[in-house]
Amino acid sequence: MKLLIERDQLLTPLTTVTSVVERRQTLPILANVLVQLNSNTLTLTGTDLEVETTIETTVLDGSDGQCTVTARKLLDITRALPENAKLEFSTEGSKLKIKSGQSRFTLQTLPAADFPRLETENWEERVRLEQSALRSLFDKTAFSMAQQDVRYFLNGVLIELDGDTMISVATDGHRLARSRTKLPTAAGAQRQVIVPRKAVLELNRFLADGGDEITLELNPNHVRFSRPGAQLTSKLIDGKFPDYKAVMSQVLSQKMVADREQLHEVLARTSVLTNEKYRGIRLNLSNGCLKLSAHNPDHEEASDEVSVDYEGDSLEIGFNVTYLMDALRAMSTKTVEAELHDGNSGCMLHEPDDDDTLYLIMPMRL
Repeated sequence: MKLLIERDQLLTPLTTVTSVVERRQTLPILANVLVQLNSNTLTLTGTDLEVETTIETTVLDGSDGQCTVTARKLLDITRALPENAKLEFSTEGSKLKIKSGQSRFTLQTLPAADFPRLETENWEERVRLEQSALRSLFDKTAFSMAQQDVRYFLNGVLIELDGDTMISVATDGHRLARSRTKLPTAAGAQRQVIVPRKAVLELNRFLADGGDEITLELNPNHVRFSRPGAQLTSKLIDGKFPDYKAVMSQVLSQKMVADREQLHEVLARTSVLTNEKYRGIRLNLSNGCLKLSAHNPDHEEASDEVSVDYEGDSLEIGFNVTYLMDALRAMSTKTVEAELHDGNSGCMLHEPDDDDTLYLIMPMRL
């Protein structure tokens, strides 16, 4: 294999592909990226056996071939070269030689035939939607998924296809985020799949901000996201996700409307003196006023208040302040609507006159 490529044509796809590769591997070849050249199209593939990313880019010139080479070393070399540099690759036996200007590098390779690929075929469902719509779904919910929870099915995002609607849901057992968007064409059968945490985080890098369409394909064990010249494939989490509809159907009789940015600022100030482990904050709600207070084990205290639109019974309730701030940051409107019931029920946050995206936060005892 020989090829000549511009640095910028290599750096962006190589960065995305390398992010999938784990720093510690059970197999030496999992530290490598698969490099394949076919008719001046260079294909780069990285995998950790759970998530696999493949991206195509163009070369200036070359002769077809393939090899695998250490992903992070290749990335570090490419990054270290000048912006307008051109890289010349050539394989000799088990070595990959790279030239750029006066720079010379020789890297060890492993056979391309030994590179493990995710077995993916027999796709049962295929839907298309705008990349920006899919990105928005994950941006609005993914921060609520669990991290390394023993309830493994919480360590990911639920994707539900229901007619012409796609729904994403994430929960860590203390808070729940749900968002939905319309599909250009209706899906086949209703189905739910759980996309694992790592794939969700990689999707953030994989999805471009543009409005190009992305195709989502499903079979019982895998999901694949495809855009022109790129694919991200992931195993699915095998488990039953909690019944989020039942959780979100609780009756919340009190309603509060507040300025979103102002409420976020007040929460941020008060949170400085919360308990660093539990992050608890007390809210006292009365007509037209929300009072906030916090204290920590060092007997330090903070209090603040903000004007709100509320006409109901006085209410005292405690929350993890991080959960409230995360939800407020995920919104974009000037005001936010909160629905509550009493000190033992959750709080539902959403943008006014919009129930496509909802955030349910459970209370905590203070």
